[in-house]
Formats: sequence, structure tokens, C-alpha cells
Amino acid sequence: MITAAIVKELRDKTNAGMMDCKKVLSETNGDIEASIKLLRERGIAKAGAKADRAAKEGIIAARVNSLAESGILLEVNCETDFVSKNEGFQTFVAKIADTLAAAAAPDHAAALAVNFGEYDLENTLKAKFVEVGENLQFRKYIRYDAAPDGVIGSYIHMGGKVGVLIEVGTTQPPTAATAGFKELVKDLTLHIAACAPKGLSRNDIPQSVIDNEKEIFRAQLINEGKPEAMLEKILPGKLAKWFSESCFLEQGFVKDPDITVAKLLAAKGAELGDTLSVTRFVRFGLGE
Repeated sequence: MITAAIVKELRDKTNAGMMDCKKVLSETNGDIEASIKLLRERGIAKAGAKADRAAKEGIIAARVNSLAESGILLEVNCETDFVSKNEGFQTFVAKIADTLAAAAAPDHAAALAVNFGEYDLENTLKAKFVEVGENLQFRKYIRYDAAPDGVIGSYIHMGGKVGVLIEVGTTQPPTAATAGFKELVKDLTLHIAACAPKGLSRNDIPQSVIDNEKEIFRAQLINEGKPEAMLEKILPGKLAKWFSESCFLEQGFVKDPDITVAKLLAAKGAELGDTLSVTRFVRFGLGE
């Protein structure tokens, strides 16, 4: 009988996938040493030795369904730019994106468990180690399902170096089909890719991050020779400027910095006879 303990022992010794371990243990009647030899012969055990190598190249991919009701954003990493530009690797990542979009995996853990032919995705990546000769990682994955009257949009920049997924809300169902709305969604994703906001609004930025910025500003002011008594009067202004540069809705729109994103949404909503809102967004930067 192949027990969970035996499978774990083989995984610990080889760093091979669970399904690979179960398979070879069945073939060797539970013989650990024979299983290790078999895995090495098949090149799977060697893949484990690559697992601690840095994988910061790769591709970010997105998929949004035809009705713009759901979408996914994912990042698959390799070690070198040479592999990331290889047509075979690009096709492999595209297949992962298509498979996960169809499977509707809700999160990263569920995505790794999605069936991908002979194995699940996690073990497919391990097997792919041997073929490409590099450590591969499924680093990030997120899925958005739109609320009623919401629309999902995506954008991939620089050939897969940056990716954006966004949900934009409307109050009038016909709005989503208009050319003006579609152009707005595209512009918003371009803005996020270019300006890398830290959050949708001030409420989305952790207090620990805000406190850290305040300490940095305080140290800067002291180094500039500002009197201690003036610091509390100056700090709010410094922090307000930082918020305007960090919060999506407060940032100057990338195509017209004189108007904030919030004002852009209001203006476009008035133009379309609707009230528009950005519900959420995520930005992936390769290797970040």
C-alpha cells in the first residue's frame, strides 16, 4: 500500500510532484530508492534541484470572456529572457491562460490544482522544468467576476512585462456597449500600467505604509533643517501630495495630468448619461 507518509518522504528527497511520486511508487511497489532512481532517469528529480533558482523573467497574460463579465490575470516565470521569448514557452503560457479561464479557478491554489492534461498545473510545471532546462514558477494569479452591470477589462503592456485587470461599474446596462465607455476602460488600464497606483483610494493603503512615509518625510524635513515645532504643520501637506501621487482616484490622468482620474470618471459618466466607478484593479509587474 502506498501511504501518504511514503509519498511525502519521496517528495522531500526529490522535490518531485505528488502525482509523479505516487506513480513511480506504484511502479516500484513502494521502494523509495528505486523510485528515486526512476525519477532521476525520467529527469523529474533533477527538476527539483532547479527549484531554488531565481525565476524573474517570464510572461504576464490576461483573459477576459466575450461578455466582459469575468477575467483573469496571471504570471508564469522562467529564469532567462531567452526562454521567455521562445515561441514554445509563449504557447505554453497561452495554453495555461486559456485553460484557467475556462476552468474558472477562483484563486492561486485552485489554479494550481486545475487539470492540465496528464497532470494538474503544479505538476505540469515541474515536468516542464526538464524540457526547458529552467525553473518555472506560477507566481501570481487573480480572477475577477463582475458585479451586476460591472465590466471587466484587461491590458498587457511591453509584451507581457506588465499586466492590468480592472472592474468598472455602471448603473445603466447599455453604457457598456458604447464606444466611449470601451475607450475609457482601455485608458484606465493604460493609466494603471504606466502610473502603478498603490491603491484605489486612501482607504486601500495600509496604515503601516502611511506611517512609514510619514517617518521618511519627517527625517527629510529634519535633515533640511526645519525646526521641530514646524514639522506637524508641514507633514500633512507632504502626505497629501504623496496620496495624490499614490492613490488611483487622486492621480493626474496619464493622458491629461491636469484632471484627476476621479474627475475623468465623473466627466465621462456625465457624457454617457451614467454614473461610473472603478470597483477594483490589480497590476502585475514581471518578477515583482
